[in-house]
Amino acid sequence: MLARIQPFFDDRFVFATLTQRKKGSTAPYKKVQVRPFLQSGELSFQLTYVYDKKVLHENLTPPEAAEAVAGLLTTTFDQAILHTTEHDYHLTAFHGRLKIRTQPPTKADGQNLSHDKRKAYAIPDGEPCDFLIRLGVMNADGHVLKARYDKFRQINKYLEIVADIVDELPRDRVIHIVAFGCGKSYLTFGLYYYLVKQLHLNVKIIGLDLKDDVIRFCEEVARELEYDGLTFLTGDIQSYTAGEPIDMVVTLHACDVATDAAIVQAIGWDCRVLLTVPCCQHELFSKIRNDRMHLLTKHGILKERLSALITDAIRGQLLEACGYDVDVMEFISMEHTPKNLMIRAVRNGHPDRKKYAEYLTFAKDWSIRPYLEEELVRIGRIPARSPEER
Repeated sequence: MLARIQPFFDDRFVFATLTQRKKGSTAPYKKVQVRPFLQSGELSFQLTYVYDKKVLHENLTPPEAAEAVAGLLTTTFDQAILHTTEHDYHLTAFHGRLKIRTQPPTKADGQNLSHDKRKAYAIPDGEPCDFLIRLGVMNADGHVLKARYDKFRQINKYLEIVADIVDELPRDRVIHIVAFGCGKSYLTFGLYYYLVKQLHLNVKIIGLDLKDDVIRFCEEVARELEYDGLTFLTGDIQSYTAGEPIDMVVTLHACDVATDAAIVQAIGWDCRVLLTVPCCQHELFSKIRNDRMHLLTKHGILKERLSALITDAIRGQLLEACGYDVDVMEFISMEHTPKNLMIRAVRNGHPDRKKYAEYLTFAKDWSIRPYLEEELVRIGRIPARSPEER
């Protein structure tokens, strides 16, 4: 059987599913899916074992994958559907014999071995994903539940943004990431799944949150899924002491100056990447004053929105002043949440005094000295204002 299966495992391979367990099989999984990917430029195959409430992955070389599939058809499954760029093959195994029926290809355009950019790594609907099943976004067959589709889209959008910066992360050592205010951690689990299960990087992620019950839940899920490089701790980012270089800081909907505290830590750690989605921004609401902009500040709702925009503009400008390239982008559509901006910052290592001078002019126009400025002065990343600038 192996000799007949081995030739399929080359660069024409698109996807395969093994189903219909043999009578008397005691295997705990109900089907196995196979897909190709490139690992360090070499063709490899990932076998996904689908259980009732979880999935497990195994990455193999082409000969190993062929041997594994042959073994599964001998002992566990009666059928397999194998898609290649040239043909579809229906494989039927019975008493150690293999019958192969050839049909025209139905997934000839489905192969993408680049696996370096986001389209290759977006989590598809219809393929089981262990953390999404465990967190109630997918059912055991890999289909997204209708009520959770907004969350599914949010996770995929997040991974697209991560895909654009993944080349900034080191490859010669463990990548260390801190996710602050992780909550129930859909995105933190997604980040680990993408970087480790799909990109096969060496990653350790610490999820931090102040809620003990949430942290206990997330830690339980991580251990159940055998996400060995993912740990959850109760705590605040300001009190977290890193014992190693931190390469990336992630915050999602950290309220008010908690976002700024995360930015200060990221800059102080010389993080290569910062991804932050701010939430409520109250600090500047009672502070901004600009007589020329009276029409924008005399109505409370307009002043509230204006103060949020000024806050995020200041964050972006001070990050640039501290040596980061910054993009402010829409994270998800406004129809899902008004808190839809993400600040993405990638370290360039060149602090820009001109950017800081521009910030000081802007801050003086609005009569403000925000928490973020004061903290960056405290850690020595920007100079204190001169008497003339106060």
